[in-house]
Amino acid sequence: MEIAINLMGGLGLFLYGMNLMGDGLQKSAGAKLRRIIELLTSNVLMGVIVGALVTAIIQSSSATTVMVVGFVNAGIMTLPQAIGVIMGANIGTTITAQLVSLNLVGLAPVALGIGIILYLFSSKPKVKNMAEILIGFGILFTGMDFMKDAVKPLTEFEGFTMALSTLGQNPILGILLGFGITAIVQSSSASMGMLLAVASTGAISLGAALPILYGENIGTCVTSLISSIGASKNARRAATMHLIFNIIGTMVFMLLLTKPITMMVTHLDPTDVSRQIANSHTLFNIINVIILLPFSKFIVKLTMKLVPEREDEIEDRKTVKYIDERMMETPSIALSNTVKETLRMGDKAKKALINSMEGLFEGSNSKVKKAFEEESKVNLLQKTILNYLLKLSKTSLSNESRETVDELFNTVNDIERIGDHAENIAELAEIILEKDLNLSKEGKDELVQMYNKVVDAYSAALESMENNDIDLACKVIKMEEQVDVMEKVCRENHMRRLSENLCTIDNGVVYLDIISNLERISDHSVNIAQQVIKSRNKNIA
Repeated sequence: MEIAINLMGGLGLFLYGMNLMGDGLQKSAGAKLRRIIELLTSNVLMGVIVGALVTAIIQSSSATTVMVVGFVNAGIMTLPQAIGVIMGANIGTTITAQLVSLNLVGLAPVALGIGIILYLFSSKPKVKNMAEILIGFGILFTGMDFMKDAVKPLTEFEGFTMALSTLGQNPILGILLGFGITAIVQSSSASMGMLLAVASTGAISLGAALPILYGENIGTCVTSLISSIGASKNARRAATMHLIFNIIGTMVFMLLLTKPITMMVTHLDPTDVSRQIANSHTLFNIINVIILLPFSKFIVKLTMKLVPEREDEIEDRKTVKYIDERMMETPSIALSNTVKETLRMGDKAKKALINSMEGLFEGSNSKVKKAFEEESKVNLLQKTILNYLLKLSKTSLSNESRETVDELFNTVNDIERIGDHAENIAELAEIILEKDLNLSKEGKDELVQMYNKVVDAYSAALESMENNDIDLACKVIKMEEQVDVMEKVCRENHMRRLSENLCTIDNGVVYLDIISNLERISDHSVNIAQQVIKSRNKNIA
């Protein structure tokens, strides 16, 4: 019982330290991580590189593959891209095992001391991120030391040593053990840490450890398989590809490459079993990728056959395109995609405005109907994005990213209000069509000019947000001033037309409501632009 408690305590510290170090690395590399993901192309080799880099940063292949499932589910990553990233994730996760296999326990107290001092006495976000990395490093190795101490007494039990020798003679049992442990703890790095802890006592040989290592690689697929439940078919295919890749790799190594890899790692380090296991882990995944990369298209085809598309099955049209809760495994990437989703929402609000005004000018009921449909989508997106932002705000984000989340709350609400004003104009267009009202030519020309200026201002606001363009954001403010002047002129001219009997009261009420809604849209465009200016000024400061 005491051994189990100590082992669990050590494992808990190991996992916490690994997560803390990963969080610190993510915060430090937030913007760079987003740029790494943008490197994704149809080139599978680039996907491998991206997967390895991202996993090395976030310290979890499970998190990377879950994120990939989210990308595929959102429709922004194809299966050929996904398989490259999944292969790379398997390479990236070996960094943790290599780190743990080194005898760095003596550095743990130093890392903890420096990290805690930096965290307590520094107010700079970058320094605090570095402190988290150091603290996580220290806790990780402290947990590893706990696990080593916990398993040492086991070497004195004859039953334990006999069980390990049985694993060496029966590789299938070793694979099942590795699979089971990883499936339970949901982390191949954690199960690898326990394996290395046992190896450090000399209780297990390399021959017995290799099947367990292979099983751990298969067990790490459980996380992505679970995350794909209830997702799109392509997301389930991405998770299945991960499983196929690791099963095929294990079969190849079990049948052909176990002896060569044993000879290689023994030559590299003849005495240290922990180093031999870590090197085997790295070589297994690198060689696995080299062998199977040329056959990636066949793995995709096999997956398509295992998870087929039925002709009578049409997946529901998704409300969102770019965001998925699985992406929260990497908050910086989730935030980047939330910005894309917000811009998509902004585009739908723009379509609602254009359809409502064109419906009014052209007397088109179909365009007015489209305006209502687009505005309905805007409302759904607002609710979905705000809920997503609320959950995202509770994840591990840098101070800069947290401020961006706060700004997005405001921007999403501004876009929703623009959609509401577009809906108001569509309702006014319905009144004009139902009552067969006719705006004067002069009044209609003024509306066209004001509408064009408002659309330009709103489009520029969205573009400034997309490109983080402070100059364009400043132009939006100047455009809004011109819209205010236009609204004033329109009101004055309308009063003149009323006094000269060139316009009726009914027409006048509708006309004034339209220009009022257009002016409010311009105001919300300025709010969006001001968030861009505010964000840029903070970054400069």
